[in-house]
Amino acid sequence: MSLLIDRIGELFTADPQLGVLRDAAVVAEGDTIAWIGPSAEAPEADERFDARGRAAVPGFVDSHTHLVFAGDRSAEFSARMSGEPYTGGGIRTTVAATRSATDAELQFAAAAHLGEMVRQGTTTVEIKSGYGLTVADEARLLRIARQCTAETTFLGAHIVPDGADPDEYTALVCGPMLEACAPYAKWIDVFCERGSFDGDQARAVLTAGAKAGLGLRVHANQLTAGPGVRLAVELGAASVDHCTHLTDADVDALANGRTVATLLPGAEFSTRSPYPDARRLLDAGVTVALATDCNPGSSYTSSMAFCIALAVREMGMTPAEALIAATAGSAAALRRSDIGRVAIGARADLVVLEAPSYVHLAYRPGTPLVRAVVHGGNPLQLKRSN
Repeated sequence: MSLLIDRIGELFTADPQLGVLRDAAVVAEGDTIAWIGPSAEAPEADERFDARGRAAVPGFVDSHTHLVFAGDRSAEFSARMSGEPYTGGGIRTTVAATRSATDAELQFAAAAHLGEMVRQGTTTVEIKSGYGLTVADEARLLRIARQCTAETTFLGAHIVPDGADPDEYTALVCGPMLEACAPYAKWIDVFCERGSFDGDQARAVLTAGAKAGLGLRVHANQLTAGPGVRLAVELGAASVDHCTHLTDADVDALANGRTVATLLPGAEFSTRSPYPDARRLLDAGVTVALATDCNPGSSYTSSMAFCIALAVREMGMTPAEALIAATAGSAAALRRSDIGRVAIGARADLVVLEAPSYVHLAYRPGTPLVRAVVHGGNPLQLKRSN
């Protein structure tokens, strides 16, 4: 089955060779982009969608989420908006609610959030565990996450459970918990932060995960500067996420390594914290990604467009830089080249906007601009033009 998306007024490809194309068309053959060119030269296809001059962009890649959870933390959010500081302690509230939920309840909630993301243009999602913190519960969360995406991350090292010895719990994560979770995970992650896991504990978790064949990801430098960023680069992690508080040595390490700096502005918005300095990273030559960090406590948003707007307004990024970070940058954070760009041979993931230009993603924050979503050549949401 082939699909032609025709009469695209502005096609933002996020591909450095193609750039931004005008009066363009795209043909998908099955789940792959087979042709890109001027609309006037577009070949026939089994199905045609007329974009009528609207803009089109790659499907968003959300490379950092915590979608499998139960419970509500709106009271915590309200308290923060009244001046209480964010410390990360509310994670335990979600752990308790998630442990108490049934598989069916968790599956329903995860599917609802995933559907919400797709309707807003996200076509690839990474999902972490981390709200179970027992061997059985972490494996359960990853089994459920695997039903939603292939990009699953074992985050048993999210926090140390109440009453547990930090070193003994780290050994549990590196041993029986990792053994139970590895069959359902592609990645391993650790929250290397004050009050969670120190540098030595984080190194142990990541080293054990690498030996089990998992790719590496790291939560680091959200609340304070610490060893997490440089540890991620040293061990060759695909991504280090948050990067709110960076030293010059952290930036130099990122600039000289392959680790992507994934920024999560929804967390700063929801915790009234300082935003990361994306401009500093970009000027140093660091690959930057944007993701939602969708979770019930510190960033309860499923909108990549909202994160793009925050990145432009608060983090020193141009609209083009922010969109690249939300597509090609986040694809790089997952070590993938088949998504996050519109190019021949890439997966056919596109979003048609109810706007003449991609700039409207930042220009019109909070506006539902998604007119159509194509995921792997499959028209998940095509509203016929009228």
